[in-house]
Amino acid sequence: MSERILIGTRKGTFIVTRAAGRWTLRLAGHAGMGVNFVARDPNTGTFWALLGLGHWGAKLSRSVDAGETWSDAPQIKYPAGARYLAMPDPTEDNPSMQGPVSVRDATLLKLWCIAFGPTGRIYVGTIPGGLFESRDGGESFELNRGLWDHESRGGDLFEGEGTGNTHWFGTPASEGGEFAPGIHSILVDPKDANRILVGISTAGVLGSSDGGKTWENRNKGMLNDYLPDPAAEWGHDPHALALCSAESAHVWQQNHNGVFYSRDGAQSWTRVSRPDQGVHFGFPVAVDANDGKTAWVVPGHSDMQRMAIGGGLFVARTQDAGETWETLREGLPQQNAYDVVYRHALGCSGDRLAFGSTTGNLYVSDDRGESWQTLANNLPPIYSVAFE
Repeated sequence: MSERILIGTRKGTFIVTRAAGRWTLRLAGHAGMGVNFVARDPNTGTFWALLGLGHWGAKLSRSVDAGETWSDAPQIKYPAGARYLAMPDPTEDNPSMQGPVSVRDATLLKLWCIAFGPTGRIYVGTIPGGLFESRDGGESFELNRGLWDHESRGGDLFEGEGTGNTHWFGTPASEGGEFAPGIHSILVDPKDANRILVGISTAGVLGSSDGGKTWENRNKGMLNDYLPDPAAEWGHDPHALALCSAESAHVWQQNHNGVFYSRDGAQSWTRVSRPDQGVHFGFPVAVDANDGKTAWVVPGHSDMQRMAIGGGLFVARTQDAGETWETLREGLPQQNAYDVVYRHALGCSGDRLAFGSTTGNLYVSDDRGESWQTLANNLPPIYSVAFE
C-alpha cells in the first residue's frame, strides 16, 4: 500500500505522508491556486499538477523532487485552426440546448485529467474536449487529431465546415463557466498501451485499440434516463471511469444515471445501481487492482442535491460485480454531513482507500473501506485524491 497521498484542491497541492503509523499533511505547492488534478508518473517519478488559474488560464506544473519544488512545464495549446461544433448554451428558456450548432475556435478552458503510458507517453484531457499526447515525457504535447476530428463531433473542421452535426454536448465545469465538452477520464490498459478509453462529458465513452489513431463508440448498454431514447448511441454522461490493473477487461463507470460495469473492456455495459440502497448517483469510482469485480463508489443524493444522502456519509462497495452492495459507514459522519465527492477525489492502493470532499474533509481507510479515520477537516474543496 502506498504511504503517500497527493491532493489537489481549490487552493493548492497538498501531500499526506504516513510514517511510524501516523499521517502528516503539508501544503506542498501552488498556494492559493486551483489544482484540478495531481498525479505521479510511475515511469519517471515526476509529479504533475493541472492548474486552473482563473483569469490567467490553465497551466501544467511539475516537480522532480517529490513535491519539494515545482516549475512550469511545457504548456498545452490548441493548434491554429482548431475548431469544434457547439450546441447552444443551456438557458432557463432552453435547458435542453435545442437549436442550430455554431462553430467555435478552440481555446484551452481547463486541464482536467492526466494519465501515463509506457516509453514517455503522457495523456491530458481538456475542456473543450481535446486529448493531448506527449511521447517525450511531457517535453511537448500534440492534439490527438483522430479523436478531435471524430465523426461523432462533426468531422475535420481544420479543412472545412465538417458535417454540421455533433453528438458532443457541454459541461459547465470549465474555469470560466463556458459550456463545452470535456475529457475527464483517460484509461491506458496496463497490459496493452494501444488500448485507451476516454470518458467525455457529455458524449459517453470512446475507445481506441491502435494507440489513439482511430476511435469507436463504447456506449453499448449505457442508459441515459433523460433522453427520448435512453439507450441512444450518444449523449451519455459518464462521471468517471476506472479499470482493474490485473484484469483490465473489467471496467467501471460512475455515471450521471447510475453505476455501470463492463466485463469485456467497455465493449458493453450493464447498469448495476441499487437505488434502494442509495447506490446510483455520484461522481467517483475506484476498482481493486487485482479483482475486477470489486469496486467502491461514494454516492450522493442527486444532481440537484449534491450532498450526502440523508445527512450521513458512506462508501458503497461491491465484491461481486455489482450484484450486491455494502454500505460502509464506520468512522464517517452520520448526521449533518453535506459532503459531495468529485470524480477524481477517490483513490485506492491495495487495501487502502482515501477520499476528499468539497467541504474540505479528507478520510482514509486501511481495511478496504470497513472503517475510516479523518485526516483533515479544514482543507479547501478537494478536487483530486491519488496515491503515489
